[in-house]
Amino acid sequence: MDESTEFWTPAETTAFQEPSPAVAAARESLASTGVHLMPAAAVRAHFSSGEEEWARFASHWEGLSQDRYAAERGTCRLRRYGRFSLTPATGELTQLPDTPFVQPDRSNPLYVDVDRHFDPLTDAFVTDPLLRSVVSLLGHVAGALDSAPCWIAKVHPFRVVATAGGEGQPTPEGRHRDGVTLVSSLLVGRNNASGGRSSVFAPEGPTLLSATLDEPASLLLSDDRRTLHGVSPIRPLDPSRPAHRDVLVTTLTPA
Repeated sequence: MDESTEFWTPAETTAFQEPSPAVAAARESLASTGVHLMPAAAVRAHFSSGEEEWARFASHWEGLSQDRYAAERGTCRLRRYGRFSLTPATGELTQLPDTPFVQPDRSNPLYVDVDRHFDPLTDAFVTDPLLRSVVSLLGHVAGALDSAPCWIAKVHPFRVVATAGGEGQPTPEGRHRDGVTLVSSLLVGRNNASGGRSSVFAPEGPTLLSATLDEPASLLLSDDRRTLHGVSPIRPLDPSRPAHRDVLVTTLTPA
């Protein structure tokens, strides 16, 4: 893609309304503790989505591509990657040109300053209304951390696979930062998987929150500037069959 693509224009969106109680609670928790777990029911209610919409959204995870950088370290992970700009005042969301994914110094220890090239998001995924709902929700929440007039949203649909009798590593780098302001993990689905416990830590080590995201639409949020995060390995419940865990990781940084 050579130019930015504006696919939700101001005419098609409205300025952000007063936050719902669930969003207000997330903002308060992030501002005070740096972490918040939004239950699946609250997320679905915010999106006003039903089973059909979530099934359509989850189907995009069947079209992910191999992450060769993870494979080099023995992890079977599928993913795609894309960037957007989000204007909080209007809700305008604009797809940005495809670029390599680079994490800054003092963030992910495995890939600091490494240009990683991933396949872009599919057109069907980019235009799925639930994607816009997710990013817009995060824009609401991120306002508790920074009053940015524009956010850069980096969107990563992930599938981590555990082979039969083996394990899959959602975060082979261990505890880490992403070098952003807000980091989020939305559970899309799990199949035959145990483990995969998400934890957020204070920089000095104590655990601030630890939970297994096991219900689709569960949303974990954290202030990446003052926390670390990681996810434990997944393993097959039935050791004769592979397991997988699907999440949407989206980060926001002021433009």
